[in-house]
Amino acid sequence: QVQLVESGGGLVQPGGSLRLSCAASGDTLDYYAITWFRQAPGKENEGVSCISNGDGMLYHADSVKGRFTISQDNAENTVYLQMDGLKSDDTAVYYCAETRQNVEGTWYYDELYSIWGQGTQVIVSS
Repeated sequence: QVQLVESGGGLVQPGGSLRLSCAASGDTLDYYAITWFRQAPGKENEGVSCISNGDGMLYHADSVKGRFTISQDNAENTVYLQMDGLKSDDTAVYYCAETRQNVEGTWYYDELYSIWGQGTQVIVSS
């Protein structure tokens, strides 16, 4: 069984940067994709960025393109989300999630992910 643990959240001023980490333990070799989601108060869960081993692609939501970068370190079993140019609208709890299904074209549907971390809070405020 895979476990995911997020870290790296915190309070940052608008325009600042944070790097979130998603450390995987357990049976980590067979996932199709790992995606970062976020949920702001009173809003739906939103798919932010996805790294897909299944098709070798990276995906980003339009709201974060050009500002957020997803990457992975296979040796460390860790997926990172580098967030630059942060805005107040980026304030949310950020979760990483894993799926073993083919999510090509549907990576942002949270119901396709079966394993989730506990989340890390990001607050963007002056």
